[in-house]
Amino acid sequence: MSTVSPTQINQVLAQMRVMAAQAASQQPKAEQAGSAGFSQLLQQSISEVNNAQLQAGQMKTAFETGEGNLDLAQVMVASQKANISFQAMVQVRNKLVDAYKDVMNMPI
Repeated sequence: MSTVSPTQINQVLAQMRVMAAQAASQQPKAEQAGSAGFSQLLQQSISEVNNAQLQAGQMKTAFETGEGNLDLAQVMVASQKANISFQAMVQVRNKLVDAYKDVMNMPI
């Protein structure tokens, strides 16, 4: 069983910082979509989260079986990306449900 060195941990942290900076500098997808409808944007977002989770699962399986040239850092970053995107999607869903409830409880 291999151990993770502090150098590898620092490399993963550096990669995460770079990805966070890239995400902060990009325009939100709603602005990029232009004339795309809300439902289409929502479906696309759900599909992207699903693809991230599938990719992370495939990477985990490949790492466990020794296929490919994957290291633990790559697998962990992919897994965390999938987890964070799923958590964000759940929060969006919760906000949409709250908004729906508020609209339904409005007096006519």
